[in-house]
Amino acid sequence: MELIQNINSFLWNDNVLYVVLAAGVLFTTWSGFCQYRALTHGLPVTLGRYDNPSDPGAINHFQALSTAMSSTVGLGNIGGVAIAISLGGPGALFWMWVVGVFGMALKVTEVTLAMMYRNLDDPTNPRGGPMWVSKRAFAELGLPRLGLLIGSLYCLATIIGSFTGGNMFQAWNVADVTHTFFGWPRLLVGAILSITVALVIIGGIKRIGKVTSIIVPVMCIMYLIAGAYVLVLNLASLPSIFSMIIASAFNPTQASGAFVGGTMGSAMLWGMKRALYSSEAGLGSSAIAHSAAKTNEPVREGIVAGLEPFIDTLVVCTITGLIILSSGVWNRSADGLINELPEFEEISTTQWQLPPVPIANFSSEQNITPVFIAVTINDGELIRVHGEIVADAEGHRALFNNVFSLHPPSFRDNGVFKSYNGATLTAHAFNQTHDWLGIYLVTIAAWFFAISTIIAQGYYGEQAVYFLFKGKGIFSFKLTYCFATFVATFGFITTDRQLDAVTTTGTGLVLISGLSITLLFGYKAIKEYHRYIQRLSAGDFDNSEPQE
Repeated sequence: MELIQNINSFLWNDNVLYVVLAAGVLFTTWSGFCQYRALTHGLPVTLGRYDNPSDPGAINHFQALSTAMSSTVGLGNIGGVAIAISLGGPGALFWMWVVGVFGMALKVTEVTLAMMYRNLDDPTNPRGGPMWVSKRAFAELGLPRLGLLIGSLYCLATIIGSFTGGNMFQAWNVADVTHTFFGWPRLLVGAILSITVALVIIGGIKRIGKVTSIIVPVMCIMYLIAGAYVLVLNLASLPSIFSMIIASAFNPTQASGAFVGGTMGSAMLWGMKRALYSSEAGLGSSAIAHSAAKTNEPVREGIVAGLEPFIDTLVVCTITGLIILSSGVWNRSADGLINELPEFEEISTTQWQLPPVPIANFSSEQNITPVFIAVTINDGELIRVHGEIVADAEGHRALFNNVFSLHPPSFRDNGVFKSYNGATLTAHAFNQTHDWLGIYLVTIAAWFFAISTIIAQGYYGEQAVYFLFKGKGIFSFKLTYCFATFVATFGFITTDRQLDAVTTTGTGLVLISGLSITLLFGYKAIKEYHRYIQRLSAGDFDNSEPQE
C-alpha cells in the first residue's frame, strides 16, 4: 500500500491538478463556452432529433450516452462524494463543481477528437478513443511509431483503470454496503456481481448499450427523487450549507467529531480527485463508448458527451454531497467512549501501538465493528487511526492499528467513531431521515450503478486489449476482468483511504496519458467544433427529422 501511495503522490501532485483546470479553462474559452451548446443542442441530439440509421455506428446517441454515463454515474456519485467530504471537508464539493463545469469542455473536445479519428473498418462496429487518436494523428505528422507508443501506453493505463476504479472499487463498495446492512457474505456478493457482469459483457457493445440505456435512466431518476425528498425536508439548512461549502473551499475547516480537519489544499485535492474519477473528464475513456455512436458528425457526439459532467457531477454528486452535509454525518458525534485513555507504547523509533482498549457506551449488532479514533502525530497532524471493536462477555474492546509517528502520538479526545466508508456513509446520511431509506435506497442503487459501471469499464478495457493485441485475447481479458470483480470482495481493502489509494492509481494513469493526447491534438477538435456550430447556426440541419 505504501508503494501505491508513493505513486499516487506523483500522479496527483498539485501541478497535475492545475494542468487539468487550465485545460478545462482553455477549451472552454477556445470553444466560446461550449457548455451552452451541450445543454441546448445536446439534449435534442440525445433524444433522437438528428438520428439517421444509415450513419456508421453500432448504437444511437442515447445508448452511447447511457453507456458512457454508466461508467460515470455510479458509486463515484454515492461512495466517491462521501470519501471526498469525509477526508477533504465540505469545500471538496465546491472543487467537484469546478471540475464539473470545465470538465464539460474537456468532454466535448476529447470525444469530438475521438470521433474524428475512430476506426470505421467495420462501420457497424466502430472503435475509437485516445489510442486511435494518437495512432492516426501522429501518423499524419509522419510519426507513426510515436503515436503507436503513446496509444499503447494509454491502453495499458486504461486496463489498469478499468480493473481498479472501474471494477474493484465498485465491487468492494457493493459488498461493504450489502454486508453492513443485510449481513450478506462479501464473497457471495462478489460471485453474484461476477456472473451478472459476465452475462452482459460477453454480448458486446450492442447488449451493453441496451442494458445501460435501461439501468442508468431508471436508477438516476429514482436516486434523484429520493435525494430531492430528503433535501426538501432539510430546506431551511441549505443556505448555511452552501455558505459552508464556499468558505471551506478557500479556508481551513476545523476538526469536529468524526471529521479530523482539512485545509484548502486537502479540499481541492479530494474534491478534484473524486470528481475526475466520477466524471472521467480529461481521461478520454468515455470517448471509447461514444465512438460506437451512429453519426457522420463528430462534433455532434462530442456535444452529447458534454452532458455527462453536468448530469454526473453538477446534479447527482451535488445531491449526494448536500444530503451528507445536511444530515451532519460527516462530522457526527462519537459512537463510544474511552473512559481511561491509555499510553501509546513505542515498538520502534517511528512506530507506536495501543493495548486492547475497553469501550463504553457503544452498541452494535455486529460482533466485530470497524471503528476509528482521532490521534495527533508528529507536529500536530491529526489523523484517523482505524481498528475494530470486538464484543465478548466482558463488553466491548477495541484493537487499533499501529501508528507511525516521529513523536509520541496523543488522543484528540476520548471519542470512538464507527467507520462508514464510501457508500455506507451516504446510506447513513439518508438514514437520518428514515431508518430504512438509506439502507434500501443506497443498497439498490449501489448494486445497479456498480453493475452498469463495471460493464462499461469492461468495454473500455476490452477496446484497449483489442488495440494492443489486434483483436486477440479479448475472451481471456473478459474472464480475468470478471474474476477481479470477485477478488475485490476478499477483504484486503478495509478503509476509505485504502479504497481511495487503489482507485486513484488507475484514474491518475489514465488522466496523465489521456489528457496529454487531448492537449496535443485538441486544436483539431476545436476547429471542427466551430465549423459545425457555423453550419448549425446557418440552419444546415433544420430539415433533420427523427428517424425510426
